[in-house]
Amino acid sequence: MPVRELVQIAALASAVRPVDPMDRAVRALSGAGALTAAGVASEPERAWPLNPNLLAVVQLWQMPDGTRLAAAKGAPEAIFRLCRLAPDQAARMIGIVESYAGLGLRVLCVASARLDGRVFEDPLLGDFRFAGLIGFIDPLRAEVPQALQEARRAGIKVVMITGDHPTTAMAIAAAAGIDTAAGFMVGSEIEELPFDVLCEKLKTVRVFARIAPEQKLRIVQALRQDGEIVAMTGDGVNDAPALEAAHIGVAMGQRGTDVAREAADLVLLNDSFASIVGAVRLGRRIFSNLRRAITYIIAIHIPIAGLALLPLLLGLPPMLYPMHIVLLELVIDPTCALVFEAEPSDRKAMQRPPRRSGELLFGRRELVLALVQGMGLLAAVLALYGSLQTVGGADEPTARGAAFIALVIGNLMLALTDSAASGRIFAPHRRVFWAITAGVVVVLAIVFTIETLSAIFAVELPGAGLLALAIGTGIVGGGWTALRHLWPGRTSEHAEGIAI
Repeated sequence: MPVRELVQIAALASAVRPVDPMDRAVRALSGAGALTAAGVASEPERAWPLNPNLLAVVQLWQMPDGTRLAAAKGAPEAIFRLCRLAPDQAARMIGIVESYAGLGLRVLCVASARLDGRVFEDPLLGDFRFAGLIGFIDPLRAEVPQALQEARRAGIKVVMITGDHPTTAMAIAAAAGIDTAAGFMVGSEIEELPFDVLCEKLKTVRVFARIAPEQKLRIVQALRQDGEIVAMTGDGVNDAPALEAAHIGVAMGQRGTDVAREAADLVLLNDSFASIVGAVRLGRRIFSNLRRAITYIIAIHIPIAGLALLPLLLGLPPMLYPMHIVLLELVIDPTCALVFEAEPSDRKAMQRPPRRSGELLFGRRELVLALVQGMGLLAAVLALYGSLQTVGGADEPTARGAAFIALVIGNLMLALTDSAASGRIFAPHRRVFWAITAGVVVVLAIVFTIETLSAIFAVELPGAGLLALAIGTGIVGGGWTALRHLWPGRTSEHAEGIAI
């Protein structure tokens, strides 16, 4: 059959207003407008959509000569059934299909039937004539292999579920970097296997071909049953049940149907798998930064509360007055809002397995760390204030001034060490932190040099030696836990990110 006639029959078996990329390609190649101009009707008289019993689309058209033409396009095995090919003919065509599929082509077969009289109710009852094969190539986006590699390092298992021929699926999976060592499974196997056996198979198999919508749903249910956190991508109406059943349904925004987008939890605007991996990276960054910010907030309020109460209980003059606490809070708030938010992902964030699904944002480990940090700074500043009052011979405003400077410096050191993802203290993104630090230094200088403000805060500027001691106390008291970054074999975060 001439190629032009083959493409025109394929176009008549494609949707009139196509959404599927292959239908679009066929109708664009055939010049669908020319078919209408030649007298072919603009809409099919009848259509038999794809179904599990026959993986092909058949559409019936009224032709200019008064006859009807049934055009069929679909999986090779389905078209072979329609055309009732002899076993030797089918075997020869299957060999050709396999060779094309091995190149990564998506191969569809095309057939047609002329009807002069009564229309058949079931396409399998029609007298179809084999027209030929059409191969489609859907090249991988350049970023996909790298994104899959990053996902694998992050402990994310990527499973390919497709309606394509198994050989095509394996070729595309291998090119993308999906694990193909365990081979593939087809839809009929998934349908027949007991559920517990399917769950066991899914632990190793990563490629699924010739999959029907209900089989996609069964795969998702089996993965969930096995304790996996499942993210499912899809774009068609038939994907909606699986998208709904997954923990995270991800629909394609550009080519996805309205039904798929409604069933999904997320919609990708650019239809790129790399965006999903980027979202995981961002989720891990947000989770980690929130955890560190909460640790910092709890840690810094321990010395503030302790230094407001303990001096009175120990018989010392009060150290903190309301104006001191207000100034400290003015430092804490922008630090949490800006410094922790600006912190980029840890360089090893995507090299760790996902956290446990039931893990708390702020658990026992983080609470212990916050208590240790807060108590360390409290002990350092309280020791400085008490020693200056009892054995140092400093007057009350001077001792309070030195202790307050140590507390402010300790606050900044806590923020610096807690926000650092992996000990990267001096980095371009820390401009906000250093701007806040500079602002705090300016405010402190104003408070200690303008007598009216010094009187309001009840402080005096300590001498050079005492000032150096106060700064050193703040650095050590607030920053000593940074030594944990130097512990051998320690990762900067334990099990952070989103489980997927």
